Amino acid sequence: MEKKDNSGLKEYKPLNLPTGIIGKTIAAFIDWVEKVLIKFSINGNPPIYENSRFPWSLEIEKEWKAIRKELNMVMERREELPSFHEIITEVKTITQDDQWKTFFLSGFGLESEENCRRCPETARILKKIPGIKTAFFSILSPKKHIPPHRGAYNGVLRYHLGLIVAEPKEKCRIGIDREISHWEEGTSLIFDDSFNHEVWNDTDGYRAVLFVDFERPVKFPFNLLNKLLLNAAVFSPFIREAQENQKQWEKRFYGRKS
Repeated sequence: MEKKDNSGLKEYKPLNLPTGIIGKTIAAFIDWVEKVLIKFSINGNPPIYENSRFPWSLEIEKEWKAIRKELNMVMERREELPSFHEIITEVKTITQDDQWKTFFLSGFGLESEENCRRCPETARILKKIPGIKTAFFSILSPKKHIPPHRGAYNGVLRYHLGLIVAEPKEKCRIGIDREISHWEEGTSLIFDDSFNHEVWNDTDGYRAVLFVDFERPVKFPFNLLNKLLLNAAVFSPFIREAQENQKQWEKRFYGRKS
């Protein structure tokens, strides 16, 4: 879905809507739902959230070193990992090189059994997150820049757990709305990706985070509207293509000797 906006920012399209009257009707419904979610959001609608509003994030931070240990193993074969746009093709609007690598664990109805088997502690810890929708390691190469963009639907919030943050951290940063934040190893960052955001890794090292999208907490019964759209997304061509891309990559990756 394209939001009506003149800013020129890139947006993902989690739902490939039909054209014509049906498509316009669905788009109008989604826009209405987004307004409802903002109004009845349990934790308000700031660009960046206080971690204390999500107590589970503090529990995850206590075990971050276990996640980092498994990431280190994944990083040994970093060059063989897929670039983000090779799994989710819509991301080509903001990146087309091999400097943003991913290692998917789960996403909208699909769990990568092989990847989770390699990262059992991470898979276990992820179960602490209510309403989790997507989870993967996000790895940025040195000097990688992701231009201004935003997600197309505010029904999920985004969670980053800093795992590898190169120094100086001031040069490894994310701008969300009008605020610049810096990742720290073992520390959570929770934000709404439907706000404009931009990422820079201007260091000579890697930046890696545990990247999670989870269901926005919304008051009943309006949370049911959100669940409806999120569940519908599983059947969209966008998601099905990503699932197939992930399966094909796993066949190639696990067909080789570790």
